[in-house]
Amino acid sequence: MAATENERSRLDDAARAGWLYFIAGHTQDEIAKMLQVSRASAQRLVSLCLAERLITFRLEHPIAACMELASQLKGRFHLSHCEVVPTDPAAPLSTAGIAERCANVLEATLRSETPVIVALGTGRAVRAAVERVSPIERPNHQIVSLVGNISADGSASFFDTVGRLADRTGARHYPMPLPFLMSSEDERNRMVRIDPIAKVKAVAAKADLRLIGIGQMDQKAQIHVDGFVTREELFEMMRLGAVGEITGWAYDAKGRLIKGGTNRRLTSIPPQMPAETTTIAAAIGQAKVAAIRAALAGRLINGLITDEATARAVLA
Repeated sequence: MAATENERSRLDDAARAGWLYFIAGHTQDEIAKMLQVSRASAQRLVSLCLAERLITFRLEHPIAACMELASQLKGRFHLSHCEVVPTDPAAPLSTAGIAERCANVLEATLRSETPVIVALGTGRAVRAAVERVSPIERPNHQIVSLVGNISADGSASFFDTVGRLADRTGARHYPMPLPFLMSSEDERNRMVRIDPIAKVKAVAAKADLRLIGIGQMDQKAQIHVDGFVTREELFEMMRLGAVGEITGWAYDAKGRLIKGGTNRRLTSIPPQMPAETTTIAAAIGQAKVAAIRAALAGRLINGLITDEATARAVLA
């Protein structure tokens, strides 16, 4: 089974290299940098693409359509990073595909010998990505949370990711030990100024990579389903025009943060506007299309990992 999966992964890499070389027109040096491999490995992948007849007149591999969609998204929304994975017809909302690509981004970042800072949001895709990261000793790296991870009843979020990634890397980690929402804006302002929280915010401000999820703002919004906001709080944000949220920060259809509601009491670190740090969102599903499109329009993110069906809907 492992050999089959390894072979499939190798062919996927060969298909990517072939598309980048024969269709996108990149040099082998450029491909090596994009795929985080040596030039010799890039050359072998291109050769494998030809040998396996993945490319003839055009790329004969499902990944080709995905890479074309990624190229369109990247061009239209000026993204620094974009990946599109095939949609699983049997489980269209499965996060397995995007989690694997997110894990690849994390591993590429964490392989650096130079100290790096990785900032993480919460969510199922981010959590699944962290679970796929291969253990690597990087005690000089830092992992920091962007989100207060305590819900209204005092319980910690099941989807907290910072401690888990620290376990896999030996990196120093900085959780955000605050309730997701405070009782008032004044209380929130006092709490985020206390020394330990201010230090977490300072580390996050220097992050080399932000990996986050995107949530829709409807009756099935994950922040409500997971108990972080009440039904009344959710409906208030919807009345104020919220279509999506990133680390709890609700925004409207143009990607502008909502000036009211739960945003006044939220302890999470706000998104950069526009995103300057590499900020990659992982999200799939028709329900999230409006939220993804708004985050792209407002430049709350400069990277996206999604699936083919969602990509087509965002571009439509």
